[in-house]
Amino acid sequence: SVLVFTRTKHRAKRLDQKLEKSGYRSSSLQGNLSQNRRQEALDGFRSGKYQILVATDIAARGIDVSQVSHVINFDIPDTPEAYIHRIGRTGRAARSGDAFTMITSEDRAMVKAIERVLGSSIERHTVDGFDYNVPAPERPSQPPRRGRSQRPANKPAPKAEKSGGASRSPRRRRRPSGPRSQGASAT
Repeated sequence: SVLVFTRTKHRAKRLDQKLEKSGYRSSSLQGNLSQNRRQEALDGFRSGKYQILVATDIAARGIDVSQVSHVINFDIPDTPEAYIHRIGRTGRAARSGDAFTMITSEDRAMVKAIERVLGSSIERHTVDGFDYNVPAPERPSQPPRRGRSQRPANKPAPKAEKSGGASRSPRRRRRPSGPRSQGASAT
């Protein structure tokens, strides 16, 4: 089985969906899941129902699955310690295992930091047939988020009602703050 690590819960969810769409039996283990769904994902991974478990570092704390053959760092971890924790998930119980880390040129500083902590260099490989000279696709630009008080430019401002006085926004009625009585009593 394969354990894939991502930095964010959103990426874990998206990667899991892409893997499933590609025909792999996978699940994600990340913070947006209920405890029951997390347990189901972990139990399914342990039993072999899922070939691949995509997890975040936080969600994967304490995972002890002896049959993990490969750990893939889809995103390089934030610290050398997190890297060691991640790759320690493979090759347990006297079994062999492999760990792979996907990196870009922006990850060089973290790779060097990991190598310093390990006291050895990490073996590097390139992927056959991959054109490293093609730039990454541009991310689609997203419109800026608006706050609650802002309205779209094409939506006119609400018209104020004329009431003869200063206009006020409607207010919510407040409940009395004292203790509530069950009924009225006369004394």
